[in-house]
Amino acid sequence: MLTAGEVAGLIAATGWIVLVCVLAMALVKLARLLTETTKAVSDLTARLAPLLDDMSVAVNETNRQLVAVEAIARDVKQVSAHAAKLSGVTQTIFTGPLIKVSALGHGVRRAIEARRPRKATAPARRRQP
Repeated sequence: MLTAGEVAGLIAATGWIVLVCVLAMALVKLARLLTETTKAVSDLTARLAPLLDDMSVAVNETNRQLVAVEAIARDVKQVSAHAAKLSGVTQTIFTGPLIKVSALGHGVRRAIEARRPRKATAPARRRQP
């Protein structure tokens, strides 16, 4: 028969064996996880390089297009400035003489009205309620 110390040692040894088996299973799962993670990172790196190249091409094309748009915007600004100047010149050329002609017409009309004899006007009738 086994003594109490031997039974306790046997239980302790069994516990250690179970603990080592659990830890070994955990290490195996951790090793699989690390292997899968390494594969995923490797796959991601393989996909990321062409994606970054495509993105670089897209950014360069966008910069080229922005330079063209900037040139167009500069030309539009210049045309707008010329149109404003032309509007100012047109206003100066036509507004001054037009005001003078209008004033002359008004003066002539007033002079003609002043020379005409005035007609007597009848008082306005009031309405009966």
